[in-house]
Amino acid sequence: MSTLEQVSAARCFGGIQAVYRHASAETKTPMRFSVFTPPHEIGAKLPVLWFLAGLTCTEENFTLKAGAQRVAAELGLMLVTPDTSPRATGVDGAGASWDFGDGAGFYLDATQAPWARHWRMESYVTQELPELLATHFPWRRESLGLFGHSMGGHGALTLALRHPGACRSVSAFAPVAAPTHCPWGVKAFTNYLGDHRSTWAAHDATELVKSGARAPALLVDQGEADKFLEEQLLVDRFEAACRAAGQSLTLRRHAGYDHGYFFIASFIEDHLRFHADALKVA
Repeated sequence: MSTLEQVSAARCFGGIQAVYRHASAETKTPMRFSVFTPPHEIGAKLPVLWFLAGLTCTEENFTLKAGAQRVAAELGLMLVTPDTSPRATGVDGAGASWDFGDGAGFYLDATQAPWARHWRMESYVTQELPELLATHFPWRRESLGLFGHSMGGHGALTLALRHPGACRSVSAFAPVAAPTHCPWGVKAFTNYLGDHRSTWAAHDATELVKSGARAPALLVDQGEADKFLEEQLLVDRFEAACRAAGQSLTLRRHAGYDHGYFFIASFIEDHLRFHADALKVA
């Protein structure tokens, strides 16, 4: 188990907002993540809500922009936000474009060189980081919720579908919901997973639902003024797949809202209360 280094910490709504760094065995690089620990009694074990961020983001974006800590403190929710990819890997081309490589891990384990050595975000998020948190933080392991935005919304949906029983609640903001059919997903999957599209479906929320995978009841918020909606996100495909398969989904569309963090901040309280209800902590 790697040693944690505290990068920063500050009092926030009676709790502590902190950032940590550690040497990851999965990515073979230093990794950072943020943790908001709400006020709690000594010895108490807390439910955890993971947030997976989107393209170009680090652990900072949600922490600084979403405005989640006040309600999380009220509800007794620990918030954890990992980085979106390994960094400083030395891989040629990792920083060449904003939608692939650095800041664009897509929450999967790459199988193709040169990405396979370091881009292991699925194993990092579902195996390594949970063990690290269980060792160092007062986490109640049976109470885990998962949500995310854009690429991170894709991650939240697919990881919940791929790892049934791992989380008790799932939601997303403007997720990349059918990545095998959008430019972001095709670019990432071709490079990370290879040219055989038959392997891509296992990392596509829409295709996973069609294949019989199931997750807890889902909440998805989507802005109707989102410039990525038609070409990249394809939430209508996901909605149709859920309806046909009987997967519970509440998809809320919001006129005038775009893809950014003002959209997330506008509805973050709804998501926190949704998860708190599922985790029975309200």
